[in-house]
Amino acid sequence: MSGHILVIDDEKNYLLLLETLLREESFEVTTLSDPELALSFLEESEVDVVITDMKMPKISGQEILEKIRRDLPHVPVIIMTAFGSIDGAVAAIRCGAFDYLTKPFSNEELLLAVKRALNFARMERENVLLKESLVKQYAREHIVGKSKKIQDILSILDKVAPSKSTVLITGESGTGKELIARALHYASPRKKEPFIAVNCTALNPGVLESELFGHEKGSFTGAIATKKGKFELAHKGTLFLDEIGELSLETQVKLLRVLQEKSIERVGGSKTIPVDIRLVAATNKDLKKEVEEGRFREDLYYRLNVVQIHLPPLRERKEDIPLLVAYFASKICRENNLPERKFSSQALEYLTLYDWPGNVRQLENVVERCLVLSSSEVIGVEDLPAEVRDEDSQLKSAVDLLPLQGNLAETLEKIEAALVKRALVKANFVQVKAAELLGISKSLLQYKIKKYKISF
Repeated sequence: MSGHILVIDDEKNYLLLLETLLREESFEVTTLSDPELALSFLEESEVDVVITDMKMPKISGQEILEKIRRDLPHVPVIIMTAFGSIDGAVAAIRCGAFDYLTKPFSNEELLLAVKRALNFARMERENVLLKESLVKQYAREHIVGKSKKIQDILSILDKVAPSKSTVLITGESGTGKELIARALHYASPRKKEPFIAVNCTALNPGVLESELFGHEKGSFTGAIATKKGKFELAHKGTLFLDEIGELSLETQVKLLRVLQEKSIERVGGSKTIPVDIRLVAATNKDLKKEVEEGRFREDLYYRLNVVQIHLPPLRERKEDIPLLVAYFASKICRENNLPERKFSSQALEYLTLYDWPGNVRQLENVVERCLVLSSSEVIGVEDLPAEVRDEDSQLKSAVDLLPLQGNLAETLEKIEAALVKRALVKANFVQVKAAELLGISKSLLQYKIKKYKISF
């Protein structure tokens, strides 16, 4: 184990002793008898662990500790104290010292404390790197799309992220509601604090309350220990409640109380615990309709619906599909150590024509399946799943069904709608070009887009 240790003590014999012991264990050691010089050294040098005496002239170990906790919170501090100063050492621990050693201490005590501190410092560094990685991973730049609907969502996200406002994200399953929730968190001042996600459909009401609010030991059968709930775990951060429309009315009442009072009580407990969280909720239901039909509390709805972000289904932003395919292909190849591959223009046409009932999630799964199963350098139509290939066969399907249906007008409309959609895809959704391909005017094309409810 290696590391840079800074030792601060006005007793030079102790400095020499500690330097000798630590160097024998292959640590890099810096010793300073002047606390002011030590503080200057910390500003200019990288140190893994600080060992400082508690009582020194000019500046005390307590003051050094406070400065390190303020400026270098990830550097653990070990306090050395004389036998008669135990109370001071305990106070230092309460102020954030990692450990304390009572003089005189053994070599084993010193080395054990240093190794524990180095392990702690390593984990803290890894935690910082992980948080920085998450900030990059869920940055708004990873929300892919050039459509006006997506650009409008990004504009709202930029305005809302710095605030504390509660956000309600609506949209069909698979549209990316959790991605937006994470982007909000990692673009906010809370980005270094926890992001805690809860799926409200995954647990029955009794278990869900314990998950959200925690419980005290013995509060119910199986509660063998006190447990913090998601609200406490998300303190200072963001709590994301997915599918909030599934909450029971009883749980809705308790959630409303938390939002009003900014505090919780664990199941089986009476102690009020303050919580500071930013709540982001999501649903694929029409909550206004749920309110009208008595399944969702109106007061909670208005508490949640401070800022609403609606995510459109993928079929309503088809011009984003080629961008999404390219993004997912690059990401999946990188994660699976596959060579970079692309989709042919014809395959992209098929993917764009398909209506994607499972939305972006389904598209990502299809892209991954194609890349993993195909050995082609360019993914072609033959590599696509049957349901996607069949979507482009609307014309053939309609004609094949003609003798069976006996409804010529309806079948012709299906053929015409498919032709309009295909022309739009080929023209990259530029209506003037699509009209030229079809040999009709732009105004007639717009009429047919409206008639057949074609979204893009």
